[in-house]
Amino acid sequence: MLKLLRLTPCRIVLVSLCVLFFAACSRLVTPDQTTEITEVRGGQYTLDPNHAALMFKLNHLGFSTFLGRFTEFDASLDFDPEDIENANLEMVIEMASINVNLDEFEEELRGDNFLDVAQYPQAVYRTTSFVEEVDDDTFVFAGDLSLHGVTAPVNITVNFNGGGRNFLTRSYTVGFSGSATFNRSDFGVDRFASFGVGDEIELEVHVEFMESGGES
Repeated sequence: MLKLLRLTPCRIVLVSLCVLFFAACSRLVTPDQTTEITEVRGGQYTLDPNHAALMFKLNHLGFSTFLGRFTEFDASLDFDPEDIENANLEMVIEMASINVNLDEFEEELRGDNFLDVAQYPQAVYRTTSFVEEVDDDTFVFAGDLSLHGVTAPVNITVNFNGGGRNFLTRSYTVGFSGSATFNRSDFGVDRFASFGVGDEIELEVHVEFMESGGES
């Protein structure tokens, strides 16, 4: 039995390497992450397009909720967790990227009866001021939405999910979800609104931002 337990120098080195390996793996699968917004880094952040989704919903004739998404958009975030009131968010949406899983209808939506993407290729949203803190992780901001040639105020509710080192990308990352509502008729997109096709649009966004020019 004592012979079985005796470790040779080679075995000691092998065991030591194994311990170091599993310790490193443990750090990888247990990233340095926090759900307290006051503990994350402030600064400028850019969107991770591989982990971003922008969806919209509207009532369809009282029968169902119609869902779609925009597959191409960019966003930037500048904030100080100790001064959330002065955070700035900007989002630019490529309107031609609308996707409702119906190719023919998508082309109709891009046309001049609806979004008219040839004349108005982008929609832009920028926060303008802080409204309120709902709780430690949820905040409401006022902003301006420029859509279809019209700019009008739209509030956005932002929920902080977490922040820290992303062990896959090695980038310092913060994650948020957000929601907003507005009437499409306020922006001149009112086709069929009087026939029961929902005027109120619900937007839902889920995003991860990567730190810009910060420490790796």
